[in-house]
Amino acid sequence: MLSRVADRIFWMSRQMERAENMARILGVTANLVLFGASDRREENLRAPLTITGTSEGFAERHQSLTLETLIAFLALDEANPSSIYSCLRDARDNAHAVRWQITSEMWETLNATWLEVRGIRRERVIGAGATQFFDWVKERSHLFRGVTYGTIVRGEAFDFSRLGTFLERADNTARILDVKYHILLPAVEDVGGALDYYQWTALLRSVSAFETYRALYRDQIFPIKVAELLVLERRMPRSLAACFVEINHSLERIEGQHDHSVKRLAGELLARLTHSDIEEIFQAGLHEFLTGCLADFTELGNRIQRAYLGTV
Repeated sequence: MLSRVADRIFWMSRQMERAENMARILGVTANLVLFGASDRREENLRAPLTITGTSEGFAERHQSLTLETLIAFLALDEANPSSIYSCLRDARDNAHAVRWQITSEMWETLNATWLEVRGIRRERVIGAGATQFFDWVKERSHLFRGVTYGTIVRGEAFDFSRLGTFLERADNTARILDVKYHILLPAVEDVGGALDYYQWTALLRSVSAFETYRALYRDQIFPIKVAELLVLERRMPRSLAACFVEINHSLERIEGQHDHSVKRLAGELLARLTHSDIEEIFQAGLHEFLTGCLADFTELGNRIQRAYLGTV
């Protein structure tokens, strides 16, 4: 497969996953702001900007931070490359460039999603309308992922699509956990204890993990168990460990001339996530562990770009 084709497919799937993740973050943020404690309103509003690294961009375009301006910036701002609108546009553009390499069902799903989001009026994405919009984005992402899995031949196009999806998902899960952990657990003495049930429930729901937590732990919500679920639990589809199982499976099937460093780093990350102990991670510092993971995810993405996609 040509590098430019692989690049388009990789980013097509990565942008769709990014749009879904943004919808998850904004949906939970909206609930926390509307129904959570008033003294945490500001930090809850700022969390999505911190997670996505867009605080400076927001400040350039908006004078005040409110739920309305946050949604306007991260959901439908055409000039913000991290917005849901921009992600859906870029996913569609990448798909259009490689239509002969993907199935007609994949293209039709992405094209219909783009046409529909273009027709959404901005004033509809407020209040209950915002929740409906976020649910719609998640449904379209699920549909695209299901159509991709169910229709495309098991070849390099499929593997690069999966690679983009799970690398983006791992990065997002680590960012959500890192930022939310610091917001929800400000005091060292609270580590390992139960703190603010509603907010931890919201964190789990942001990654579709609330029911999974109940099924696996059958206990009240403890921060250390939330971290274990989202970092090390391979049965949890959005955990770091589960993502790297899929990433390594995809890399095993992709053959490149200069990809040894890519596969070595991916294998090292999987080994770290497979053999780590959550209590040892907490003793050394969850933030430090996640920061290290995020740096390695970025390096892995750069190595993938150099080895397969023809860019730095």
